[in-house]
Amino acid sequence: MKGSVPLTPQEALRHHEKIYNELLFTGNHPYVYPWAAGGAVVVLIYLMLDHRHSPTLKLLRYPIFAFLVAFQGYCMIYTRAISPAGAFGIGLVSSFGVLWTAAIMIFNDCQNDFKRIEQRFRPEVAGAELRANGAAPDRDTSSHDTENGMRHRKPDQARTTSTTDPLSQNGRLFWQSYPDQLSLERADWIADVFCSFRGVGWNWQTNGVPPAPKWVEGQLHGEPDARTADEPIGLSRTGIRRYSDWRLLLRHTAQDIIIGYIALDLLTTLMHRDPYFWTGDIHLPAPTYLPAAFQQSFILVKCYRLLFSLAGVFVALRTIFKLGPALFCGVVGPRWIGLRGEPWMNPADMYGDFSLVLDKGLAGWWGGWWHQTFRFAFEAPTTRLLEACKVEKRSALGKGLSLFVAFFISGIFHASGSFTQLPPTRPLSGPFAFFMLQAVGILAQTYAEATLRHLKISQKTPQLLKRATNLVVVFTWLYFTAPLLVDDFARGGVWLFEPVPFSPLRAFGLGAPEDMFFSWRDQIRWHTGKGWWDSGLAL
Repeated sequence: MKGSVPLTPQEALRHHEKIYNELLFTGNHPYVYPWAAGGAVVVLIYLMLDHRHSPTLKLLRYPIFAFLVAFQGYCMIYTRAISPAGAFGIGLVSSFGVLWTAAIMIFNDCQNDFKRIEQRFRPEVAGAELRANGAAPDRDTSSHDTENGMRHRKPDQARTTSTTDPLSQNGRLFWQSYPDQLSLERADWIADVFCSFRGVGWNWQTNGVPPAPKWVEGQLHGEPDARTADEPIGLSRTGIRRYSDWRLLLRHTAQDIIIGYIALDLLTTLMHRDPYFWTGDIHLPAPTYLPAAFQQSFILVKCYRLLFSLAGVFVALRTIFKLGPALFCGVVGPRWIGLRGEPWMNPADMYGDFSLVLDKGLAGWWGGWWHQTFRFAFEAPTTRLLEACKVEKRSALGKGLSLFVAFFISGIFHASGSFTQLPPTRPLSGPFAFFMLQAVGILAQTYAEATLRHLKISQKTPQLLKRATNLVVVFTWLYFTAPLLVDDFARGGVWLFEPVPFSPLRAFGLGAPEDMFFSWRDQIRWHTGKGWWDSGLAL
């Protein structure tokens, strides 16, 4: 940020608004809805057309995808948002829209390949009738073999638990393929696949999510009267919980949301007293509320800022993710959205168990503990690449390619958000470089561990020492590489985003100058353009 450093977050916001107005004057446009959803709307309309038996319609997906790429590229290059978080979101939404559409429409053919768990309340319906309505016949899903590159769950490996099976008394569960008839059911199917990033309840559910309760697996295996005496909480190998009791799910979700709200208010209030969080300049003086001895140490101040940045991302995402179960199970429920409102269809967690970091180091941090929301989208291109190159996925070459392709895509994804932020940001030397270095770090640590095992050193090392070493390696690596990402977040104004509408701490006068109790002022504005097509809600 050139010139004098803004002294308060509100000054920084005014600086961003000035840059925004200058960009509009030079030919950029506001990012407005519903115009910004145009690319997604075209894709959804296309997916509503059954192309399974039409080679022409099937080939049409390529020009449709090309249109989406062009549309989202236009949004990234020529549209801007006045809100720093909204500006970051333009790049994220645009790039992920392209990536997700490629995953379900190019690298996979969702109409032919995908099936979801659905329920029929007419058990007398014959198998032929079920298939006519887009339902797949009951089949054995206990194999890990892939069909068209997709992973199927293995019930026998599940540690999922359930105490009740209410749906088994009211309807039959089955695998539903793409519905044959143009109907609301088809629209629901398409909307579901378009929004189910982790594939919960689909035949391509990602690793780390617990399988469905055993009574559900029983019905899908043709055992409609299956009964189990399981516990109400299932746990995946990465530590993600799936509840069968909606009361337990909602109680724990409510607790986590309340704790997250308080933590976000505290983090935001403290960040607003440290200019680093709106300039990205790690060399600025430490905030005065830190102990004097602490302020004199560059390393300690840097660690404080990095940990606060990590906490800001972690708590914000964790709290936002909790809103899903609260909405779908607590507000809407099965009465309106069917199985999608059941607790076992809404895993309670997005983050895994931190013990994965202690046991596996950087690989455990990124492959199990950190949220895996976009895992399927990151893996889909790699799966097809390995197939095309005839490389075994579990081979050393296959694992290496999978690792670098996934982090390359993640780097592009986050660099896109940096690119659409108001300058100055550094998309390539910042976020992109950070994620590519994570792949390098994982590869280096994996090689070091393999060498230690080969030398018989690892087998003789106490578990406590190995865990401590992994923790030190992870935080040391992040100490040197994380500034590439979080400094760019700060320069672009990510931390100027107000995550909570009402701030109790600011009500007690603990905020920065000009901070107010109600913080969601002018978050979304109405923009009137030259016509209806460029008018709408502007971020």
